[in-house]
Amino acid sequence: MIIRPRRLRLTQSIRDMVCETRLAPSMFVYPVFIREGHGIIEDIPAMPGQRRCSPDTLPLILERAARSRIGGVLFFGIPEHKDETGSSAYAEDGVIQTAIRTAKREFPDLTVIGDVCMCEYTSHGHCGILHGTYVDNDATLEVLSRIAVSQAQAGADIVAPSDMMDGHTRAIREALDSQGLVNTLIFSYAVKYASAFYGPFREAAGSAPSFGDRKAYQMDPRNLREALKEAALDVEEGADMIMVKPGLPYLDVLRAVKESVNVPVGAYHVSGEYSMIKAAVANGWLDERKIVTESAISMARAGADIIITYYALELADWLRE
Repeated sequence: MIIRPRRLRLTQSIRDMVCETRLAPSMFVYPVFIREGHGIIEDIPAMPGQRRCSPDTLPLILERAARSRIGGVLFFGIPEHKDETGSSAYAEDGVIQTAIRTAKREFPDLTVIGDVCMCEYTSHGHCGILHGTYVDNDATLEVLSRIAVSQAQAGADIVAPSDMMDGHTRAIREALDSQGLVNTLIFSYAVKYASAFYGPFREAAGSAPSFGDRKAYQMDPRNLREALKEAALDVEEGADMIMVKPGLPYLDVLRAVKESVNVPVGAYHVSGEYSMIKAAVANGWLDERKIVTESAISMARAGADIIITYYALELADWLRE
């Protein structure tokens, strides 16, 4: 035999030298849930190991993120006040705006991403302005633009619209530019499926819809070509980066999107994926470090330049060991 592929697998040193997919802490983004109030650090039952914090306790979490040298943090806000139009989402003293200012003051070199959506802030839990039971796409764009501008003015490096409204990227880009915020990046949830894997997140963020579902604006899990259309539209409208969500169940979509665009592509390793791993580990069925690392490798191999994951801090530590 002349060709023996196994020769490249003989030792760990050789395997590391020739590996095709490499992870780095700078790839990882850590999602953080921030609840309005003071002195709050509370466990999230559906997501063991994750916590909600208030803006004043946020530095305790961010200190480890900064030390781990991960790529950044992604903020989700949980306000005390909710209304039909999600007005607290763009308040100057809102929970996310306060958290962003705190983060940039305490850790100026840490990249801060603000999630731009309305579901955590509306009394009905949907991601936009309602007309009856219908989410009005165009009326929602104005509110999303106000949210993005308010986050950028507070100091966010990146805004990440997750609402899945048509035209949201263009509307946000124009609003940011009109306020002189030309250097604020847009990391669009361009390809976000109406997935059953979001359950634990909705408990963590208090964002479950009070009626119906989000299938009229989030994507149908049966579709792939539609993902390429969504990705292309967001890039054309000015997205600096785009995202595929969820991660592991949609690796084929991630690969197809990566090959179709010329901007960085992220994958969101979502709450349901996280909580399933935690449950299996608690039962002794899986090795946590091995399964999490393999999951991250799978997303990177499929094309992810950025991985949003609740395991970001652990992964960064493991890579340095």
